[in-house]
Amino acid sequence: MTAPTMTAPQLALARNAADAALAVLPTSRALVAADPVVPDAGTVIDGQAITARFTGAASGEVVVVVGQDLADALRESPLGELDLTAAVRPALEAAARVFGPVVLDPGQLMEPEVALSALAAKEGAVAVPLRDEAEVRAVIGLALSQWPGDDPGAMNVAPRLAPTLTGGAGQSRGGLDMLHDVEMEVSAELGRTRMSVRELLSLIPGAIVELDRAAGSPADLLVNGRLIARGEVVVVDENFGIRVTEIVNPGTE
Repeated sequence: MTAPTMTAPQLALARNAADAALAVLPTSRALVAADPVVPDAGTVIDGQAITARFTGAASGEVVVVVGQDLADALRESPLGELDLTAAVRPALEAAARVFGPVVLDPGQLMEPEVALSALAAKEGAVAVPLRDEAEVRAVIGLALSQWPGDDPGAMNVAPRLAPTLTGGAGQSRGGLDMLHDVEMEVSAELGRTRMSVRELLSLIPGAIVELDRAAGSPADLLVNGRLIARGEVVVVDENFGIRVTEIVNPGTE
């Protein structure tokens, strides 16, 4: 792996972006961001890559490559198969936000070789390996349409502290443990019904839609479309909430 041809402020930005992503990236081991390199075969690991473009204060592309252990943990979650792109999105956003206010596209799942090869074809592409004490476990890749120059006023680059293993040296997490910090979409459902297209088109303000649930029945709490609990609807500081009254055992519904 060779070092990219970049100025010191540009390398600092790449490292800061990797550190920001690492802070919210689910991992099974304590990792540290290594020195930036040119994306090549040496940065490809066994796993999955998620790539997303961003625009705003800066325009470019960010790639996060994670190990197969995270992909397997999400696929075999007791809550059902979870979306890898959604789980890694906070890391994509954190890396891109280092360059200022940006808007990130939804992102897409790719094979690591394909994602990093496409990134390497862009001018000014850089990869930051995330490694434990033994080997590279994840990679953050970046390509900007225009990197800030040497002008200190072009972009504020915070100094980077000496790298330390996040999560404690030697600590290892596997299976469900490594998903503890993954954010999930949780929804509450009062009930359901079926309506014809004619009935839907005839809805007006004030119309009443009858649901398949009796008044006073508990609401369902769902994660990733899977029922995990039931509870009572309550009001907390003028916001609706759910007081959990029953945890649903997976496989019983």
